Amino acid sequence: MYLFTRALVILAAPFLMATQPARTLRVDYVHQGTATAESFGLDRVVLEPLPWPGSPAQPVDASNLGKFKFEVRDAKTKNLLYSRGFASIFGEWQDTPEAAKRSRAFSESFRFPKPDAPADIQLFRRAEDNGWKEVWTFNIDPDAQDVDSSTPTSAGERVEILMNGEPSSKVDLLILGDGYTAAERPKFIKDAKRLAALLFDVSPYKEHKADFNVWGLCPPAKESGISRPSTGIHMRNPIGSAYDAFGAERYILTFDNRAFRDFASQAPYDFVEILVNGRTYGGGGIHQLYGTVASDNAFSPYIFVHEFGHHLAGLADEYYTSDAVLEAGKPRIEPWEPNVTADPKHPKWLALASPGTALPTPWKKAEFEQYSHGIQAERRAIRAAKKPENVMEALFRREREHETKLLGTDTSSGMVGAFEGANYEATGYFRSQEDCIMFTRDEVGFCAACRQAIEGVISQYTKH
Repeated sequence: MYLFTRALVILAAPFLMATQPARTLRVDYVHQGTATAESFGLDRVVLEPLPWPGSPAQPVDASNLGKFKFEVRDAKTKNLLYSRGFASIFGEWQDTPEAAKRSRAFSESFRFPKPDAPADIQLFRRAEDNGWKEVWTFNIDPDAQDVDSSTPTSAGERVEILMNGEPSSKVDLLILGDGYTAAERPKFIKDAKRLAALLFDVSPYKEHKADFNVWGLCPPAKESGISRPSTGIHMRNPIGSAYDAFGAERYILTFDNRAFRDFASQAPYDFVEILVNGRTYGGGGIHQLYGTVASDNAFSPYIFVHEFGHHLAGLADEYYTSDAVLEAGKPRIEPWEPNVTADPKHPKWLALASPGTALPTPWKKAEFEQYSHGIQAERRAIRAAKKPENVMEALFRREREHETKLLGTDTSSGMVGAFEGANYEATGYFRSQEDCIMFTRDEVGFCAACRQAIEGVISQYTKH
């Protein structure tokens, strides 16, 4: 039995207090605005039911990842207690065409170890020079009478999928089911165990399997499946997951942050993968928020690993020929994401570059693009004709076979360099290798830049 399961029982023993982890405090707030303006409002402060699962040796984020960053400081001494970089749904939405036409509001959260005294919370947005600009600050009293310590609606019995040690010394991954009825709980457990096993077949997760705990929670849904508005399907499931986020039929998100956080709070977690009960191809991933994947698609293993890369390590999409959610054509500033660059002569991963490799690095770009654009046209036609999912899966298999051969037999195959085409753009952005799981569905694993970034994050959560 792990320490966190005993914490609420033994908190009354004064002689043990110094060895127990802090409780988990969460601040829910509203982030609203347009493409060019934003504002913030405090919603509630929540004392979650479990102790803080993170490493006490590494409270300050050294990764420099994320579009935003928050810091928690002691209000009196100004000492930095905790920080994390993150991305958000609002941050993505600001780059969509809709943001230029209307204002929207999204619920977000800060989550951190409960401080011993009043604290100042500062929120920063990343500037174009990749520095940080403060955009909001406020004070909280963690012991105020309005801190919500109520018990959240039960998510059901917690499942231990992979246990390797105390949460404070491991990367804790929570697989959170949505769209599974009570009768489908056995299916959720089977799906979650299958996908967790597949994650640890891929490097560098394979080499770091002992650094992870994996938990499962699945609040029962009244209906099987999730919403898919583009086909007229609307459901009210516990987590609120749905296809068609920002108008992209494959993009699965939940906008119900309160429900998501309350259910997730019933397991120790650093990262969350929302596993939705469905066959239609889809998923999503936002750094330090969550990843999503449809359980039953033939390509769900690829989607899970790809989207979890976004969530855990802030990896950028390296593909650029499929329909993008975000607006293209903006100035080519240096991205904060670790696996793409606007500077091919001096990429972030320069130390990993293969000796003698030209920067930028030539590859079969024109041939790749011609074939890929044809595949995308077929993909749109399949969806427009409402053909069954096995037709789409057959298309993806044909695409994978072609791209594996094309990208695996080029003169630069396997080399680390700077390959143009990434971050949804055909020109101006570069990736570290010709092929990668963030670029295609080929079974090639992660590129060198991605592997380095993933290992860096894992080390931050496993330091003692």
